[in-house]
Amino acid sequence: MERFLSNAINNVDKKGRVSIPASFRSILEARREFRLYTLLSIDMFCVDAGGTDLLETYEKRMGELDPLTSDYDDLSFYYHGDSAWMKIDGDGRIGLSEALREHTGITDKVAFVGRGTFFQMWQPERFAAYRNEARARIRAMKQRLAEQILPQEVR
Repeated sequence: MERFLSNAINNVDKKGRVSIPASFRSILEARREFRLYTLLSIDMFCVDAGGTDLLETYEKRMGELDPLTSDYDDLSFYYHGDSAWMKIDGDGRIGLSEALREHTGITDKVAFVGRGTFFQMWQPERFAAYRNEARARIRAMKQRLAEQILPQEVR
């Protein structure tokens, strides 16, 4: 299966539309996806986006819960009520909803960020800040792992 890799920044046009990067579009086309499932991230100022498989992944998680519990109810609200389908037009563009813009802070540019089986849409400056923070966490993790692997006398 093809993966969404890399990142790109595209301009939002005067009608509030943005072109999905060609490499991402080719994956969606190969999967015969002509609309995007989008979900406002809970812990980041971005939107997760993908095809039917992304929704199915979330619903599988939800399906592991008892449907009479509040956890199930909350996830159903989140996965279904706080999401949207976005139609991809013939030129590979999507229209950005007010809810998406408000949540992300997107105005005139969108950072598309590959996440393997899905991608995210960010306001570019917020993406840059998150990227720097994530890279710092990864450096710290790498250091911790190296310390665990190296023999005590070598440290």
